Formats: sequence, C-alpha cells, structure tokens
Amino acid sequence: MNIERNYPTNLGKGQILDLAKFIVTENFKHHSNNVLPQNYEDDINAIHEEEIKYIDNSEIFVVKNDTDEITGAIRVLKWNYSDVLPIQKIFGINPLLAITNYNVNEIFHIGRFAIQKESKDVNLFKKLMVCAIAPVCAHKGNIAFAEIDSKLLRVLRLLGIKASVIGESIEYLGSETIPVAFTYDGLIDFFNKNKSLVSQEALASSLVSTELPESVVSENIEYNYSLV
Repeated sequence: MNIERNYPTNLGKGQILDLAKFIVTENFKHHSNNVLPQNYEDDINAIHEEEIKYIDNSEIFVVKNDTDEITGAIRVLKWNYSDVLPIQKIFGINPLLAITNYNVNEIFHIGRFAIQKESKDVNLFKKLMVCAIAPVCAHKGNIAFAEIDSKLLRVLRLLGIKASVIGESIEYLGSETIPVAFTYDGLIDFFNKNKSLVSQEALASSLVSTELPESVVSENIEYNYSLV
C-alpha cells in the first residue's frame, strides 16, 4: 500500500515530464472515466515543453507517496511579459488588455493543478492552493490568471476563493474549462485561513519582484483589470 506524504515540495526540472504525464492522465481520469484519447501523448509533450520554457520564472509544488509517485500538483508562474501564457494560447486572452479598474503590481499564472483521484488527504487541495497563491498574496496589487475546470470553479467559490470569469469556456483535457482571474482581495481571506496547513519553508517563494519592461509601460496610463 502506498502511503501519501502530507507536505508539498518543489519539483525539480528533471521531473517535469512526470508532472505532464500526471496532469494529463488525472484530468482524463476525473472527467472521462479514465478513457485517454488517442492523441493524449501530444498533450503530455505540449505541457512538458511549455513548463520547461517557464521553469526559470515558476515554482511547481507536488505531493508524493512513499514510492515517489506524484499524488497532487500545482504550478505558479510569474509572468515576464514576453512568454505566451496558456490563457493567451488557449483562449486568445491578452492579460494586459483584460485589466481594468485595478492597479497592477505583478501578474501571475496558476496552472497544472491536479489531485490523484485516490488521494486520502482531505486537505491536499487547500495545501496546494496555499502554496500557489502565496506569491500573489504578497502584494495587494498582484493578479493571477488561470484556466479552471467548471466543477473546480464551484469548489473554489465554496471555499471562499473569489474568481472572476473573463471569457467563454472551452473543452480542454476532457472537461469544460473556464478562463478566470484572481485578485489579491479575492485570495487573501482563503490564504490567511489556511496558510497554517503549509510550512513556512514551502511558502518562502523565490518569485521575486521584477519591473515592467518599457515595451508595456505607457506614461500616465494604468493597466487595470476587468471583472466579468
């Protein structure tokens, strides 16, 4: 019997392929009765290549069992304003154009969230979310974007996480997926309520502040965020 460890750890670059396989297989396990499409390996390769590109600006948190298999995962990426985010690639949404009525400090992307269907840790969801939103909750002007399964979105709202839908849903990795955004104000209550579930070491983010590049800065103009 595999015993699940109950603490999130950072995933190394050499294990990103394992992450990609886990994300794809678990998504179809949850949403398509474990029926994998013929081209599922294309999804694995696409996720692997994408996360390799992001690795210098991201943190991947995983929980594993005693045989070193991933049982839960999530990734937070601090946008460098040049990499193409999944929300741009999948939905055609430009984060800078989606921002109104919000003074932006830094922009993040949260993704690659999955939990093994057989997981017994009732708090695993909360632990992974706390790790991912920690850098977003470090400054009142931070924003995060994500693409979320419709069922998961309902769970987030029940847990007190306020997410704003910013586009139409599509079918992705076997489920209805919705583009959303999270502001500091929409996350901080959940973070403060649940941060004790995770060690301070895990919350010590390496995603430090960076300046907006000149190419996206206009004098006397504030990029703001729209809530849909």
